[in-house]
Amino acid sequence: MPRHLILRLGQAFLVMVGVVALTFVITRMVPGDPAVAYAGPRATPEQLAEVRERFGLDEPLWVQLAVYVRDLATGDWQTSLHTRRPVLEDLYHAFPASLELVGAGLVIAIAVGVPVGVLAARFRGRFPDFSVRLTSMLAVSLPVFWLALALQTVFGSTLGWFPVAGEYDGSLDTTSPLTLWTNITVVDALITGNWPILTSTLAHLALPALVVAAYPAGVIAQLVRATLIEEASQDHARLERALGFRETTILTRFALRPALNPVLSLIALVFAYAIVNGFLVEAVFNWPGLGRYAVSAISHSDTPAVAGVTLLVALMYVFANLVVDLLQGVIDPRTRAR
Repeated sequence: MPRHLILRLGQAFLVMVGVVALTFVITRMVPGDPAVAYAGPRATPEQLAEVRERFGLDEPLWVQLAVYVRDLATGDWQTSLHTRRPVLEDLYHAFPASLELVGAGLVIAIAVGVPVGVLAARFRGRFPDFSVRLTSMLAVSLPVFWLALALQTVFGSTLGWFPVAGEYDGSLDTTSPLTLWTNITVVDALITGNWPILTSTLAHLALPALVVAAYPAGVIAQLVRATLIEEASQDHARLERALGFRETTILTRFALRPALNPVLSLIALVFAYAIVNGFLVEAVFNWPGLGRYAVSAISHSDTPAVAGVTLLVALMYVFANLVVDLLQGVIDPRTRAR
């Protein structure tokens, strides 16, 4: 296991080196002058020269790359050209809301996708299987923005069951102010026992979390079904049938565990996808996360902020893959030799 861990950490490090280099190149290829974006369109040539010198934009590219890597390693992710605050500080305030949304969506996706995948495999070729395949195909195929607008219209505007915008009711900041510990509203409300904000946040979270969960739930259900059907045709499953075990027991007790390996790999992929896909969801539901920050950064040609968002998403993707690799090694020791 230590050798497996060292190998995976080395692979993760190489991926991050590539991401850092690629991010640097892309930000330098973005049209527009960062000095103009920072100083303003009416800045004098002297002011622009001062900004370029301050941020090292007048240095050769290899020097800029070396400084960029050094700053990242020391926790300096540069200063936003728009907010004039450190990018890392902006991300600290924006990312928890996105993590809250994506986390809720993935919990829903796993809680729904795995059981319905088992159900489809158990009744293969029958009505439950057909229903699961059709529903999962729709969940995967529907555009995110269309699903978000549809849920807003039906369950928010028409039925009035759920709020359609924001993270929680803003008036609660006056009547029930929240003490921040993690910047994740649901977690902080639970820690401090702030039930008004907790219930309001859960109500606001319901619709966007369902939208985020739609695609992962559909893919997980299809993958669980396929892997369970494959496992149920193996020799060990035939032996278990000969010993008198019921089909449901064979699927849930013996076949499900080895079938979880590809599901874990898929969860790592859809986690990063859900973060990026969540940008659209945040825009529709006015959710105060990375999506709003990224849109603002792009509209203001804020290259340090765009680079910061890109690096953070890449870092979360690498971290999720690392965790999944280690979990696979625990579930199935055979994977450690890969």
